[in-house]
Amino acid sequence: MKISIIAAMAALVVGTPVFAAGDVAKGEKDFNKCKACHMIVAADGTEIVKGGKTGPNQWNLIGAKVASEEGFKYGDGLLQVAAANPDMVWTEELVIEYMTDPQKFIDAHGGTGGKTKMTFKLAKGQADVAAYLRSV
Repeated sequence: MKISIIAAMAALVVGTPVFAAGDVAKGEKDFNKCKACHMIVAADGTEIVKGGKTGPNQWNLIGAKVASEEGFKYGDGLLQVAAANPDMVWTEELVIEYMTDPQKFIDAHGGTGGKTKMTFKLAKGQADVAAYLRSV
């Protein structure tokens, strides 16, 4: 009996998704740094955050495949990462890693010399922004 309870608990822990411990409200405020290049527009066209179009729409980013927004012209680096990791989807942890240093992220995940179009590095509050992006 003890073994089956332990096995069930282990399966629950292994099967539970891990989220970064970020504050959604703080992340919403910190996203103001991102909106110069990024917008958040829902699938039905509802504008959640009016922003720039230099970067891709951030609606439903968490769980989406890397470099997958239809019609957006991604930089070579992210396209190489997507080609090297065809099943890679954005998790909060990957978004945090990317926001911290986009070029380092690309180099670490198969971008063979490709460059990022995102030159901004978020020095703090990455987990909060990732939590906010998960919420939209």
